Amino acid sequence: MAEETSNGNVVLIGKKPVMNYVLACLTFFNSGAKKVTVKARGRAISRAVDTVELLRRAFVKDVELQNISIGTEQVERAEGQKSNVSTIEITLAKP
Repeated sequence: MAEETSNGNVVLIGKKPVMNYVLACLTFFNSGAKKVTVKARGRAISRAVDTVELLRRAFVKDVELQNISIGTEQVERAEGQKSNVSTIEITLAKP
């Protein structure tokens, strides 16, 4: 669900309820992190946006959107076909 990389704290969005990811972000911020990155692919993109909006509106009012980047990854499926999957990366920063 969450991983720490050299450039900061990353929360990978999957199929779990939105509140799980909100709590993961809150944990990073409460442990002293100044930056948290939320990443999602495909159908989980809407869950990532919900996570960030819920975090901003209800829990951490002073958090700022530092960067939003969207893209496409080419993924090889089980049948051997290649398909394009949309990606989003939202970086939040606490002043």
